[in-house]
Amino acid sequence: MRAGELLGRTAYDLHGRRLGRVVDVVVRGGFPPATFRLTDVIVAGHWWTRVTGRLIGPELHPAGPWLLRATARLLGRSTRQLPVDQVRLHPPVPDFPFGTPRPDRL
Repeated sequence: MRAGELLGRTAYDLHGRRLGRVVDVVVRGGFPPATFRLTDVIVAGHWWTRVTGRLIGPELHPAGPWLLRATARLLGRSTRQLPVDQVRLHPPVPDFPFGTPRPDRL
């Protein structure tokens, strides 16, 4: 599974409520075993958040002019990071959320 297959898909919670569109993915893993695992997706509820919300988010710029911080909080308030096992995508992606294990890793 590639990140490009997930980006831009509409995300729904397990109850069928629309959350927004997938704008980024979070993978974790170590370099010695060379395995990465998709853990979270970042979902934006509005189009302007997809454009600017994560770029100037308050977590990236905690200090600075108050106007920049307030604008970043306002634009980024509909962005959420959700675990992949609590999200359904439309159109569905095969092997989402955890993918098919490779035979050499069983």
